[in-house]
Amino acid sequence: MKLSARNQLQGKIVEVKKGVTTAHVRIDVGGGQLITASITNESVDELNLEVGKTAYAIVKATSVMVAVD
Repeated sequence: MKLSARNQLQGKIVEVKKGVTTAHVRIDVGGGQLITASITNESVDELNLEVGKTAYAIVKATSVMVAVD
């Protein structure tokens, strides 16, 4: 796999939780850090995502916002 995105974090899938149309996939990228991705159920099926498999969290964003009350 070759991608232009530089923020590629390899890890292990620790949870796949399907909803009505969207799934949440949690990936342990090490150091106690978990990344959760929201993707379609169809993508989960096409990629055969399941707990214990190796996967990459690929982050491509133009900005990150933080807010507090």
